[in-house]
Amino acid sequence: METAIKVAFATSDMLHVNQHFGSAKSFAVYAVDPENAEILEAAQFGELAQDGNEDKLSVKLQLLDGCAAVYCQAVGASAIKQIVNHGIQPIKVHEGSTIKDLITDLQNEMKSGPSSWLAKAISLHKGPDLKRFDEMEDEGWQE
Repeated sequence: METAIKVAFATSDMLHVNQHFGSAKSFAVYAVDPENAEILEAAQFGELAQDGNEDKLSVKLQLLDGCAAVYCQAVGASAIKQIVNHGIQPIKVHEGSTIKDLITDLQNEMKSGPSSWLAKAISLHKGPDLKRFDEMEDEGWQE
């Protein structure tokens, strides 16, 4: 899965995205490419209150290192700012959303033409296209 991106889901049952980001009991982290998805990690945090205590966010942000997106049922403004500053796209989903359906939607988007955040995540994962200079040379570009 060399073209896969990492995404996380705030979940209490590993089936549904049913948790608020800050008080999420656990996250399921997946590698997803247009054809496959595999779970990389299931992290447990225990009971956490929605109390405005932002110290608990640092552990979650460390877990999300390298993720392109985090799916959650809700997320506070301060947490959004921290998530985005880590280069991760927060995605709020409707109640009852299943991880399986969200992965399928993500894969369909990858196949049909990704949105701006997804295109950026894919390009960051792939790295620079070194052949682009060959194409420019073929077109007659010179320094």
